Order: sequence, then C-alpha cells, then structure tokens
Amino acid sequence: MIAVLGLVVGVVVGLLVRPEVPAVVEPYLPIAVVAALDAVFGGLRAMLDGIFVDKVFVVSFLSNVVVAALIVFLGDKLGVGSQLSTGVVVVLGIRIFSNAAAIRRHVFRA
Repeated sequence: MIAVLGLVVGVVVGLLVRPEVPAVVEPYLPIAVVAALDAVFGGLRAMLDGIFVDKVFVVSFLSNVVVAALIVFLGDKLGVGSQLSTGVVVVLGIRIFSNAAAIRRHVFRA
C-alpha cells in the first residue's frame, strides 16, 4: 500500500513540477524506464509466486537500470547507440511480456 501511495505521489509531483531533463541524460531515460518496468513486473511475479524478497527486488531494480544505461552509453561511444538501445529494449520487452504472461496465468489460474 505504501508503494502505491508513493507511486501516486511521485506521479502527481512530477506532473505539477514538470522537471526538465538535461539533454545529456535524455537518451538514457527511456531505457532506464523500460529497465525499471522489467524489475517491477519481475517483482510482481515473484510476489504472486510467493518468493518475493525486497532486497533482491531493490538490487534487481538498480542493476537493471545501471546495466541498461551502461550498454546504451557504450553504444553511444562506439557510434552504434541506436542499435544497442534497440537491443536493450527488445531484451527487456521480452522479459516484461514473459513476466506479464506469468502474472496473467497466476491471476486467472490458467
């Protein structure tokens, strides 16, 4: 319940304050959001399976974001940033849909 309240407060504050993202960070923000969504769906799946551990979730959340941003940064430095960004999004997207399917099967007992 606290997490949902924190999410709602964060969204409302973000909409009211309208923070400006520095141009240097802009290429990494979408990848970080997708990586964070992967961790959230993985945590929800673990919770429904009864194996959720908060420390594992926090480490997964942070490491997903950092590793995804590092891959995109490396791609930018090598001159192939868009290709590596696409690869990261595809891999994380597959994981998100896999976790969503497991959540759906668990919720609907299918």
